[in-house]
Amino acid sequence: MKERIKSLFDAKLWKFLLVGVLNTIVGNGLMFLLYNLAHWGYWPSTAVSYILASVMSYFLNRYFTFKYQGSGWKVVFRFALNIAVCYLLAYGIAQPLMKWLLSGATESVRDNVAMLTGMCLFVGFNYLGQRFFAFREEKEPPQEKEAE
Repeated sequence: MKERIKSLFDAKLWKFLLVGVLNTIVGNGLMFLLYNLAHWGYWPSTAVSYILASVMSYFLNRYFTFKYQGSGWKVVFRFALNIAVCYLLAYGIAQPLMKWLLSGATESVRDNVAMLTGMCLFVGFNYLGQRFFAFREEKEPPQEKEAE
């Protein structure tokens, strides 16, 4: 168990965080611009920004972070499913939580804090999902011993 936990904190984590910084600048910059300047709602602002940033994330994490060698649509489906589940969990938890915790604040303050909270939750969920689901290392089938 200790080795498994230790293996989470390797070079892949640092590369994932580097890609995450770039995604944060692009995706969250867009999210806050759409919400605060374009006056889009909470869900449209977060959804559009995550869809666009996720496309960038797919290519960077596939080829740079995890160096995934598999092919086909299966990995694309797993990546998209992971993003959707992580997004819905993170932002679905963040909005009601901030509505409850910041009940005396304006809707705009609650939503902005919820977007920051959702972003933090998403990073944790997404790392685990990409590492162990979307870009998991495929195990090679056991090879039979040659007849002696």
